[in-house]
Amino acid sequence: MVESVQRAVGAVVGSAAGDALGAPFEFGAPGAYTDRFPDGRGTMCGGGGRDPGEATDDTQMAVLTAESLLERGGLDLPDVFRRFRRWAAAEPKDIGLQTEDVLGNGEPWDRTAVRHFQVNRRAAGNGSLMRATPAAVYFAAAGRAVSMDAARRLSALTHGDPAAGEGVALFHALLHAALQDDDPLDALPDALSRLHPAHRARYAAVLAPGWHPDQATEFNGAVWPCLGSAVWALRTTGSYEDALRAAIDLGGDTDTVAAVTGGLAGAVYGADAIPEPWVQKLHVPLPGFGGRVLRVDELRTLAEELVCTAVGPC
Repeated sequence: MVESVQRAVGAVVGSAAGDALGAPFEFGAPGAYTDRFPDGRGTMCGGGGRDPGEATDDTQMAVLTAESLLERGGLDLPDVFRRFRRWAAAEPKDIGLQTEDVLGNGEPWDRTAVRHFQVNRRAAGNGSLMRATPAAVYFAAAGRAVSMDAARRLSALTHGDPAAGEGVALFHALLHAALQDDDPLDALPDALSRLHPAHRARYAAVLAPGWHPDQATEFNGAVWPCLGSAVWALRTTGSYEDALRAAIDLGGDTDTVAAVTGGLAGAVYGADAIPEPWVQKLHVPLPGFGGRVLRVDELRTLAEELVCTAVGPC
């Protein structure tokens, strides 16, 4: 059980650390991380209006999801949406355009993302994938099928395109494997078989062993190349730190690609693999919630509660 808890902590803290580490490089050129840290020993450098170690909307929404799951004793979609809406109304530093519209247009919680998709027809951004790690930890003990179903339902709160939900479901399946001490890459064939047939081929392409992010046909702000890039970073490196470097060096939506990579790599390598200087600076402001700022100890506790609530006393 200790191993399972450490993997859960690694996933939650690892995702937050990836988010904060990648944020200063967002929309930058490929290789910018290595250019800044040529010795490979990166640090929380801050930038773009953020302090060193400051997490973005990726982790803020992830924390709100986690706290709802724990306080409500499971999946309460209206409650998650209310928390998201309260956060968005507080004007956070960073919020995706689609998420901002869905949370701010006054539509009911169970209709707003659907209507957004009906109007725009394209809503498969990575904004529901970026926040998925805590829910994947919470539902892992319930089994892969239950976890993937919860992923789709949580994604649909802000992303009406089913393609986004399928990507989050895949991420849940991969994290489920890692938390069980299995290789998430070995879980890919079964996970892909559980996707809706309409979306299976596109995900199979970006998750194939020979795929490289240079082959992406869309910006990595979309859910397919974002997840594919995170899996590529995990597959082609041998440590948490190297996986994060590879992810951020891709450029583009670096905070989210690194957050997704950090969740997977943190679960694979465990909490102790995350560099201590990174976690010392890590902090997560929560706009709209009384000026709260979570530090690494709170994130560790949150991860422990997520896994221990799901499986029983740890």
